[in-house]
Amino acid sequence: MPPPEVDPHLRLDLLDGRPGAVTATITGAPTHTVRALLAVHGFEPLDDATMVMARIDREEPHYAELAARALRAEGVTVDITPQLREEIDTEWTWANYPMPWCSREEIREVSNDAQQIYDDIRSGRLIIHAHAHDGWTTVAVGTYRDGPSIHLHGVNHLRVEAGRYDTPVKAIAEFERLYGDAVRHGPAPATSTERDAEQARTPSTPYAADAQASPAMAEPAEAGSASLDDHEALLKDFLESQGEWECWRTWSDDTTHAVHESLVLRAEFIHEAEPTGTQWKIAAYESPVGERVWHATASTTVPVEIMQVVLDSLASADAVEIAEGNQISEATIGEATRPLAGAGWKHTIDGRAIRWQAPGDRAISVQFDAFAAHAPHSGLPAWTFRGGGDANSPQWVLHFSPRAAASVLQDVAFEVANGLTRQPAPPRPQGLNALSRNDSVVQLAPRAGSARSR
Repeated sequence: MPPPEVDPHLRLDLLDGRPGAVTATITGAPTHTVRALLAVHGFEPLDDATMVMARIDREEPHYAELAARALRAEGVTVDITPQLREEIDTEWTWANYPMPWCSREEIREVSNDAQQIYDDIRSGRLIIHAHAHDGWTTVAVGTYRDGPSIHLHGVNHLRVEAGRYDTPVKAIAEFERLYGDAVRHGPAPATSTERDAEQARTPSTPYAADAQASPAMAEPAEAGSASLDDHEALLKDFLESQGEWECWRTWSDDTTHAVHESLVLRAEFIHEAEPTGTQWKIAAYESPVGERVWHATASTTVPVEIMQVVLDSLASADAVEIAEGNQISEATIGEATRPLAGAGWKHTIDGRAIRWQAPGDRAISVQFDAFAAHAPHSGLPAWTFRGGGDANSPQWVLHFSPRAAASVLQDVAFEVANGLTRQPAPPRPQGLNALSRNDSVVQLAPRAGSARSR
């Protein structure tokens, strides 16, 4: 006889490491009914037994409680963990909220309208044609697939509809009249709040969890492993040898910013980074006051030789040209990874990813994520260089966003393919600075205290 079905049971909790996000863990049967009910209330699948709610208005605890009430009314047993219950019961307010006349419920209504706009953009129901910065915040123009064209004003929980038009032509023409040279094609880059929400909805890779849970068990780094002193010395040597770069240290003394005189290339070094955390952040901008074009991050354990190559590559050519980056194309992928093929690396295709693995017993690999490359506003890295340990638990990780300069990627690929070995390396290939250029705000205050502020 088949075993009797167990009544569905739901456990709601805060998502570890992702502020505000709420997870729903489902047990019992039938789970598809519970999943459908959760989806109605804004939860999205994270894995076979877990769904997650990640909003841009930080109201997940409130809406999680509403979901719990609705599911209990349908006969589902719902448990809420003490930490989530504390968040539900805690009163809070937005710091410096620009509409102080609004009541708490009215603020929720404004935020929920902004959430709906965000969801419409994510789902493709609302197509954003262009964006601009009006001197205070981000504005945009878009069209609903089944409705009017609109102007949008603001970001995150303050994004509102600012005007409606009968046709996209009228909406875009008026938008260009209002904002002129500030208009940029397509949607604006994702805000940090949107990136946090996207990350919360993305299943964690096993190696990331293992690295955070057991840093002491990581295998020793191979040739070229880094220490904090090595990176500190690299930063000092780079700034002393590159007269076109200037630096300053933040008032808290924990971060150094290095900026090229053109103001389109910037490097950030975090002196007190967490073990296995991000220590280097590289960013390239379209102009001194323009949008960010591409970025890179490196963990504390990235071999110093690799970070030296990254910095040298940034300084080796025209800064504006490097900052422009490269559109993803077959040509740029091929040229960026040419040093890997030349060193005998083999590549495999696994779903949305292409992976190159070092020959022999060298624990180094390179991954290109096709999904991230075609969803540049998702915040996910398109390129990942990793080494040490094994594929599921690397000792170091270096990420690049989709439009990263192909010449920088090629230099890093050359270094991981040849520089970290003790064999003589072939001549470094020429860079790709001119290749395939055109191939085909509100900050949240921290939550603190019993009457919390957001």
